[in-house]
This record gives sequence, C-alpha cells and structure tokens, in this order.
Amino acid sequence: MHKTNWKSRRPGRRSQRQNPWFRQHGSNERCDTEAQQSPQDSSHSDEEAPSTSSSTTGSSSVPDLPGYYFDPEKNRYFRLLPGHNNCNPLTKESIQQKEMEHKRLQLLEEEDKQKKKITRMGFNASSLIQKSKLGFLNVTSYCRLAHELRVSCMQRKKVQIHSSDPSALANDRFNLILADTNSDRLFTVNDVRVGGSKYGIISLRGLKPPTFRVHMHENLYFTNRKVNSVCWASLNHLDSHILLCLMGIAETPGCATLLPASLFVNSHPAGDRPGMLCSFRIPGAWSCAWSLNIQANNCFSTGLSRWVLVTNVVTGHRLSFGTSSDVLAQQFALMAPLLFNGCRSGEIFAIDLRCRNQGKGWKATRLFHDSAVTSVQILQEEQCLMASDMAGTIKLWDLRTTKCIRQYEGHVNEYAHLPLHVHEEEGIVVAVGQDCYTRIWSLHDAHLLRTIPSPHPTSRTNVPSVAFSSRLGGFRGAPGLLMAVQQDLYCFSYS
Repeated sequence: MHKTNWKSRRPGRRSQRQNPWFRQHGSNERCDTEAQQSPQDSSHSDEEAPSTSSSTTGSSSVPDLPGYYFDPEKNRYFRLLPGHNNCNPLTKESIQQKEMEHKRLQLLEEEDKQKKKITRMGFNASSLIQKSKLGFLNVTSYCRLAHELRVSCMQRKKVQIHSSDPSALANDRFNLILADTNSDRLFTVNDVRVGGSKYGIISLRGLKPPTFRVHMHENLYFTNRKVNSVCWASLNHLDSHILLCLMGIAETPGCATLLPASLFVNSHPAGDRPGMLCSFRIPGAWSCAWSLNIQANNCFSTGLSRWVLVTNVVTGHRLSFGTSSDVLAQQFALMAPLLFNGCRSGEIFAIDLRCRNQGKGWKATRLFHDSAVTSVQILQEEQCLMASDMAGTIKLWDLRTTKCIRQYEGHVNEYAHLPLHVHEEEGIVVAVGQDCYTRIWSLHDAHLLRTIPSPHPTSRTNVPSVAFSSRLGGFRGAPGLLMAVQQDLYCFSYS
C-alpha cells in the first residue's frame, strides 16, 4: 500500500528535478504554499507585505500564476484577495492603480526637473536656426518645427480663478471646458455633488504671466440633468450663444437648449441686449453641432439614436435623416454643404444638406472605423478629416480617395466619449486618454511630441478636459494649453 503511494508520487518528483524553474524558485514555491494555507499571516507582517512601488517590468520573466501576484521587490508571490468585505484587499485593480500612480509621480518629477525637453532626437533650437540660415528649411517647415519646440517647453502653472462667490467653485469638479473662437471666454460644466450640473463662463482676458488670473462671471446656472454635448453657437454674432444637449430625467424629456452667453454676465454694454433663449424638445441627443455654412444658416444638428436632426432656429423647420446606429460626433463643413457624422457602429458619413429626407443618396462620403467614433474634425481645406474612436485609434482620412493616410499612435480609450483637438496653425493634435495623460502629436508626420501627466491622481472619473488655442486670452494672447481637472485649472503657456 505504501509502495503504491510512493510510486504515484515518484513521477512528480522526477519532473520537479528535471524542470530548471523549480530548482531556481523552490523557495518561492514554499512561500506560495504558506500564503495559500494562511493568507492572513502575510498581512500582519511588515516584512511579508507586498511593496507599493512595484512594477511589471521585474515580473516579466516569472510565470503568471492564477490567483497570485508576483512582487519583484520581495521576490515572491502573494495571494490575490477578493475585492469585497476586506479592509485592505490585494486585487489586480489596486495593483494597477498603484503602478499607474507611481508612473505618474515619476513623470511629474521629470517634468519639473527637465526645463527643456527634446521632441525629436538630434533636434533643438540651435540646429533649427542653423538649418534655416543654410536654406535647408522653408518658412512653413521652420514655423512648424518652431511650434514643436515651444510645445515641448511649456511649463505647468496653476490658474487663479476669481469669483464674487468663491464658495461656488470650491467643491465642484470640472467636467468639461470649451473655449470660444477668439479664446477670450471659456465655457465650463461642473459636476455638482448633490447631483446634476452647473455651468458658467470664465473670462480669459487676465490670463497672462506671471499671475495667470481669470474671472468667473457672476451668473451660474444649475440643472439636475446630465449635459451630453456642448458647442458654441453664432446666432446674433460670432459665439453669441451656447448650445447644450441635456438628457431626460424621470418624466422630463431631453432637450437642446440655446443659451445666450450674455445671460452669464450681470452688466451689459450699452445697446447690447440679452439674446434669444429657446429650447427644443429633442430626446436622447448624443451630440450637437452649429452650422457656419451659408447654405445652412441659423441651423444646428443633433445626433440621436438612429436619427440625425437638422433644425433651423429661426423658422423651426427640421430635416430628419435615418441612420443605422447612434450618432456620437458631428461637424459641419464650412465651404461645402455637408454634415459629417460619426456613429457607434464605427461608420463615418457625410450628409448632403441639399438633399431632403424624402430622397435617397444623401450620404456623400462613407468611412469606417473598427470601433465607435467619438470625434470628427474637418481640416481647413476640407480635403481631410480626422477621427478618433473608442479603441484609441486616431486616423487622418483623405476625403477625395476615402483612404487613411496617417495614424496617430499612443491614445488610450476603451469606452469613453473623448474629444479630439486639431490645430493646423501650430500643426499639432491634442487628445486626453482614459489613462488621464494628455498627448500632443505632430499633425504633419504623427510623431508623438509630448505626454503630459495629470496633476491629480489618475482615475476614470477624473479625466482632464483641455482646450488649446493659438491666442489664449484674446487677440494678443500667446499659444498655450488649458487643463481642467477636479477643482483646479492649469495653464501650459508658450511664454
């Protein structure tokens, strides 16, 4: 009887001696057995606790055991605990969060120490000036490369927000910021702790070094509904209104509201009266866009579930176009009478506004992504379109050949509705990922110029909202980036 048991165990011992991994990690195996038998013992000892600054690079050469986590600093495995009814559980989510936080703090420290960063190998200000003097660079290339150098040297400065009621901004975190065309006003949407949203306008005219002070206008508006989409609207004059798409709640249906920007300011210049305030019953709008095309004057569009509505604000006339998917992103072309739409199915199509909803063939252009499209941006000459999706893919499309001509790597997105910012004057592309990192690429060749970590701990609920402008604060302002995260506003300025 004992002999039979000895024979049954013998092959296992032979295989253990033949496997070199067991010879090298025999002590780790014994630690694993101890951890499995008494998992609580490891939590009571400081020497046996997993380190908080661990990284995945050290554990890449050891096998991944289901239910266990290998700590490279302790050189042993720790048992993963379930994430419920535990005071301080060791879970994969907590491990990933600690690693991300450790990486973020390292990058912030490097950002503070390294004043001048290199965007391209062997490229700096002196080499740029020398190549320009020798005639190796034309004016366009020189300006583009000069902007890349300035972008790499932008320093983070905290912006002081002044308001007549300082407590109004103390506890509410930023959800969205949107600069107007002249970049002297910033529309903000803040999440209220008790539920709902609060929105207002910040004047950027005082955004100058070294103080970086801005002023929040007195009137703030509250809503108990979620703001799905926002854009500036030019009804009376350029950026005279704000268009908001609000979700429905309980028995209150969703709507698209047109708010005059002057409502947020108590004092008005002589002869300037508050504009028209109107609301349109449009349930379930995912996106919105205002038209500056003369063939669709005073019109805005809303993207719904399987529908696109184009509404004339003055006459109330509507055009409806049926789609096969939810429309998550929209933008009007300026010269051609086209409305570009990005769908949850990954399709991007253009609507010819000269066609009515009764006719067929109104889809002028069709492009396809592999995931839900979250943003579409038309370039100035309207020959190219840039789009991003929920798989983190950013592509530049040629609208004439309907082919992808460039792809921008590094963006992180899994399921969020994240915007994309394209600035042709500086030749850059800006996007914030779900990992809370702001990435800046060269529009010309898709080279990643800079990765900016969030000033606050990373979280899926604290993704920064950014706005880049060629003239922050108005006509005489300098190019720079505004970043809003939690309750703080930061400025990354050229100067």
